[in-house]
Order: sequence, then C-alpha cells, then structure tokens
Amino acid sequence: MPDYPALAATIRALTHDETDPVALMATLACEVHHADDRFDWTGFYRVTEPGVLKIGPYQGGHGCLVIPFDKGVCGAAARTGQVQLVPDVDAFPGHIACASSTRSELVLPVFGRGGTLIGVFDLDSDRPDAFTWDDARELAAILQETFAGV
Repeated sequence: MPDYPALAATIRALTHDETDPVALMATLACEVHHADDRFDWTGFYRVTEPGVLKIGPYQGGHGCLVIPFDKGVCGAAARTGQVQLVPDVDAFPGHIACASSTRSELVLPVFGRGGTLIGVFDLDSDRPDAFTWDDARELAAILQETFAGV
C-alpha cells in the first residue's frame, strides 16, 4: 500500500495554486500510478457532456475513449456518485473490458466546486482483489483536496 500521507503531500506541493483541471488530473494520475505496483492503469474519465465520460489524462496502456454513464464500472461511479470497488471485474454486470489484463478495479467520483461531478478516477489492476476500502478512503481525500476548488 502506498504511503498515502507522503503521496498527498507530494501532490499538494506539485499542484499548489493550480486550478486547471486537466493539469491537476495529469499530475495526480502520474503520481498515483507510480506510487504502487498494483496500479496497472491509472487515470481520469472527464464529464464532457451530460451522461458521457471521455478519457482524460492517464498512465498505462490505451483506455476506452468514451464511456456512457450507463455502462461499466466508470459509468456506475459517475451515475451514482459512489465509489465502485470491484474485486473481480468479470463478476461486474456490464463491465467494459478496455484492457483484457484488468482483473480488479477501483473507481472514485471526482467532484469540483459546489459538488459538481467533473469526472471519475479509475484505477485498474492486473491482480484480482487488488484494492481495499482503505485505498478508496485515502484516494477520495486526495481527490477532494485537489479538486474541491476547481
């Protein structure tokens, strides 16, 4: 598990006074991706129009370019505004296989100023059951601190 306090401090230092959401997403995706070898694909899907997510800054192999809110784990996080922790993607109804190597997934909604959904933060692992609720809690705190003013 990453040293989340150190990761949060690094992200805070790198993003201090930055308000551009894409720059923030790029920095956060990079730092989180390299913080733990469980993270095989780490990135954002941005809300670009009602009910639609488009790929944003990410680290790892290719991802799906467009994900509707009614499809997959990312769509479920966007649609419900709730964290999706999926220990086995094959058991998730409607899972979208953007990468055949993905075995488990953690997706967190990302809220900007006023609680507006601006996207989701997607972490994929090539290991089954790779993520914990501790990961979700720590990453949600980092996302909230980073994007609350955007």
